[in-house]
Amino acid sequence: MRGDVLFQMWEPFRQSLIKGHLFYVEQARKRLLSQFDDIESESDRAAEDWLEQSGKYFDPDRHDPGDFYEQAHDVGIEFYGLLSDMREQTRLSVVAGMFHEWDKQLRDWLAHEIQHWHRGNNATLKVWSADFGQIAELLESFGWNLRAADYFRTLDGCRLVVNVYKHGEGKSLDDLRNSYPEYLDDPFKDFGGALSDTRYRDHTHLKVSDDQFQALSDAILAFWRDVPENVVDSRVTDVPDWFGKAILKDRVESQQKSKI
Repeated sequence: MRGDVLFQMWEPFRQSLIKGHLFYVEQARKRLLSQFDDIESESDRAAEDWLEQSGKYFDPDRHDPGDFYEQAHDVGIEFYGLLSDMREQTRLSVVAGMFHEWDKQLRDWLAHEIQHWHRGNNATLKVWSADFGQIAELLESFGWNLRAADYFRTLDGCRLVVNVYKHGEGKSLDDLRNSYPEYLDDPFKDFGGALSDTRYRDHTHLKVSDDQFQALSDAILAFWRDVPENVVDSRVTDVPDWFGKAILKDRVESQQKSKI
């Protein structure tokens, strides 16, 4: 298909994006998430350490040994709970960093490509301020049926997970409950019934499992691999209204400057 190239995904650049993403995921697992691989043993050691320290004050004439062992057990349980919470927060932080990096790289690529054929700041600034749905509209105007791809749903779920992680209660949490409840842990899943209703889950139930983390990573890889190599002007149809208005505003401003 002939025409002027408006957006180009240079293959070495695509591969650099993929390589950078894989490096981030690999190192996050190695340097951060791996620290929580054996929290059961660490919790047992915490209980043993407490018992060893408290044993200095044990008086057989006044103390029941069973009380000390029971308290040590409680210390281990508490330590395990705190480490579990830290593990979930660390994984969510890694997911947020991964998503934000992908989002910034995508917008930066779009803005950079626009500057090759269009003068003015409004269009590029709008690309940076547009929401996720608007960016998807722009990409689909390339002739890319993005929202039909399996990985788009995963990316959209990741967006909501990151928003809930950052902001807590709000519209993103409502959307997550309705569309992606699998990211809200159900503490009553073993009991079922009304208590398992998603309405009773809030931002404190946000959780991303190892499998979900891998799925989110795979979705970003699939996205980069799917970006069209060349988008020519004859292929672009029905650009989003927000983008068209920004382009027009730049042209009007350019004309006004030329008359001065």
